[in-house]
Amino acid sequence: MVLGANVKIIDVSRKPISDYVFDAVVNFNQGVEEIIIKGRGDFISKAVDVYRILSERLGDSIEIINIEIGSERFRGRRRSYIAIHVKRRL
Repeated sequence: MVLGANVKIIDVSRKPISDYVFDAVVNFNQGVEEIIIKGRGDFISKAVDVYRILSERLGDSIEIINIEIGSERFRGRRRSYIAIHVKRRL
């Protein structure tokens, strides 16, 4: 995956959902154009929850531009992932 200069990846894992939502809002406010919310394995549903809460907070000011679902090697094992590409509407 080739990332532009103004793209931030948020890897969802063990922290509370609100921490990831806060990180996304701060990045959008600092001028980041696109955020990728990525969850692997057991954290796939948590990544979806992060997007859902983010969209409740920011409403129509954001939009999904792509959703990737696949698997990759992670720490020596194959793990499924979801990557939700979210863009700030201008």
